[in-house]
This record gives sequence, C-alpha cells and structure tokens, in this order.
Amino acid sequence: MNVILFDDPVIRQDLLPFTYTRPVSKIRVGILTIAEKWEKWLGHKPSFKTEDYLQKKFTLVTTADNTLINGAICPDQKLVDFIKTLPPGYFLVKGSLLIAARQPQGDMNDGNTITYPHDLTVIDKTWKIYNQNGSQLRIDFALITAGRVSAKIEDRHTVVYGQQNIFLEEGVTLRAAILNAENGPIYLGKNTTVQEGAMIRGAFALCEGGHVNMGAKLRGDVTVGPFSKVGGEVSASVIFGYSNKAHDGFLGCSVIGEWCNLGADSNTSNLKNNYDFVKLWSHAEKGYVNTGLQFCGLMMGDHSKCSINTMFNTGTVVDVSSNVFGEGFPKNYIPSFTWGGFEGAETYKFDKAMETVTRVLERRNIPLDTIELDILKHVFATTATLREKP
Repeated sequence: MNVILFDDPVIRQDLLPFTYTRPVSKIRVGILTIAEKWEKWLGHKPSFKTEDYLQKKFTLVTTADNTLINGAICPDQKLVDFIKTLPPGYFLVKGSLLIAARQPQGDMNDGNTITYPHDLTVIDKTWKIYNQNGSQLRIDFALITAGRVSAKIEDRHTVVYGQQNIFLEEGVTLRAAILNAENGPIYLGKNTTVQEGAMIRGAFALCEGGHVNMGAKLRGDVTVGPFSKVGGEVSASVIFGYSNKAHDGFLGCSVIGEWCNLGADSNTSNLKNNYDFVKLWSHAEKGYVNTGLQFCGLMMGDHSKCSINTMFNTGTVVDVSSNVFGEGFPKNYIPSFTWGGFEGAETYKFDKAMETVTRVLERRNIPLDTIELDILKHVFATTATLREKP
C-alpha cells in the first residue's frame, strides 16, 4: 500500500498558522502527529500531497496504485478497516468531506463513492488540536504500549497513582515527582527528564528528549512534544516540539508550534471574565470567528517568541516568527514576522529573524538549510499584507 496524506485546502486554511510550515498531517495531537498515527495503524510510511512550497521538505511519492487519505482525519480501527478494503477508483466520503481515495498516480479524478457510516475525528480547526488532545492521548497510549512492558520507576521518592496507566520508555530520568494516572494515562518518552517536585496528572505525554522542570504543575490533557522544556502550570495544551515554556506562568487550552519560546512568567488567559464564548482570528474568514468554546488560550506558530511577563488575552493568535514584547496585553492577532505586538509594532526584518532562527537551531545542532529557509521566505512574502497598518 502506497499511502499519501493530502491537505484538504479548506481545512488547511482553518489550521493556519500551524500549516504555514507543515502539512496538515504533521500536526501533533495526542502523543503522535496525525502522520505518525497513520503509519502505526497501516504499517506503511506515508508521503505528502501539500502546498508546492512545502513539497520539497515533505516529499510526495506516487506509484501505479495509491491510497490517498485526508491528513486532517485521525485513524481508528473502523476507518482503517474501510480504507484497507477500498477498491481501486473509489472515493470514501462522509457528506461533503473526502476521507480517502484509491487512485493511480495520485490523481484525484472522478470515481465511484462509498459513504462512510461511522463517526470521524477531524482536526479541522486550530482549537480542536487541544480540544481533542485528551481523547487522542488515550488512543495513542493504547496503540504505542500494546503488548509492551514499561521500564521500571526506580526512584523511591516518586509517588505514583494508577501505575498500570503509566508507561516509561528507556532512558527516563525521574526524581521525586508525583504521577497521578487515575483519570488518564501518563507516557514518558525515550530519554526524557522529570525533575524534583513536578506534579503530573494524566492524560499526559512527554515525548522523546522532553524535559519537565522542577515544581511544574501539569494538570491533564497536556502533550509536551519532542525536545521541549516545560515548567510552571499547564493545562489542556499541546506543544509541538523543540519549544520552551520552561518557567513559571500559566498556559491553558493552547497550542504552541515548534521552535517557540515563552519568557518567564508569561501567562495566557483561557476564560473571559464574562464567561462568554471566545472569538479567535481565522485566516480562512480574514476576521474573528466564534469558537463556541468558553475555554481558548493561545495559538502560536513556529519560531515565535514572547518576552518575560507577557500577558496573552483570551483567544490570541500569534503567527510565524514573531517577537512579542511590550507592556499590557498584546493584540489578539499578531501576523507573521511582527516585531512587538502592540500599537506601533513593526515588521520583523527577514534577515534579522533568520539570525535568531539560525542561533536557535544551532543550539540543537541543527543547521538552517535552504529548504527551510525557502519555506520561511515564502511565509514572509505571502503574509506581507497582513502586516500592513489599517
């Protein structure tokens, strides 16, 4: 089976800023990215059908017989069974949503349709990343740990509740922490560290190379992506990878991309004082939309940073490679490559931004290659109008 995960163009717009720099299926929700979920369920490594400017980094492989799957859809057993038996030349749909197709050469030509009769988990809005994170953590935990034995918790000063719901990969360092998995699983990935005094409630995932600082309060439905650091108080949030929220401060009902940094004592509001539904900036609608949710915090795209003591208002969107600083609350929408975030904010000059990106990547021994540079150049150019003053 040749698996291709394709970007639905409508859904991709609704998932900006995260899809500026990745295909839809590279979004992390639960322990795994959507692409990693499909790889584990199907046993085949997928390729990607995405925007032209992303295609060099996320390659497309076609054969004479291809199974194309909507990259916004999370797999489950019923859906996998349907897709495995999809005949050549057929489309699998639910209403107007194209779920999958089996087509030669990866073409999305006309064909016969089969209607999918079961429920789907579709990550088609940014807030669904954190809103679905708890359920996806549980599904991924069962998938990853099935038939396997956890490494032992050897630290006698660590307090554990619900040990049957805790799984440690090899190389975990755990010291004098509290792990409560009574209401959800806890997954500690390869070579992760949990320092003294950390309090963790499931569902929770600390992915490979991740680090929980001393005294952290992780309140459930939280994913800390690969090689990320977390401290302070975090609830119902997803950090994609290589990002730091290392210090005190609250992060709730939020999604943080890769290569981000939240300065010490930065806080996000995730509930309005009047308990009204939260409105969030939508790139698809070019304005604010009602999420229908009372709880919604910060959506921060890749390579963005904020200074110490930054206060993010309820429902704030920060796009790619912005540097947020200043007194009071920044604006609820901050376009890509913004320097400031308040009245008088300026364009973050591309060369200056790339100097920071280069230094940040070098700290992890990763070079800024021309492929990544071209992606960021494209984002800078195509978002110029969003930075224009009204």
